[in-house]
Amino acid sequence: MADTPAEQEQANVSQAASEVAHYFDIPMSVRIQLGQRYLKIREILQLKPQSIIDLPKSAGENIDILINRKLVGFGEVIEMEGNTGIRLTNLKV
Repeated sequence: MADTPAEQEQANVSQAASEVAHYFDIPMSVRIQLGQRYLKIREILQLKPQSIIDLPKSAGENIDILINRKLVGFGEVIEMEGNTGIRLTNLKV
């Protein structure tokens, strides 16, 4: 009896996963980017404790999630058990 298209696709996915399983434990850099701002050297030299650097994103706006410097999604900053975390809102993988 022939496999259905869904069963065949699942078999293909399982086979592909087993072929690359040896890559699953390779560490990769995950960067959460709140924003970026270019400052003149004069402005950098004037920075001190309590200085505020204005970022181009609004409060509540999604932040960028990068893996190996490639944008892979967006998230929102959350507080969880006294720590800061990121809730993924959109993945581009």
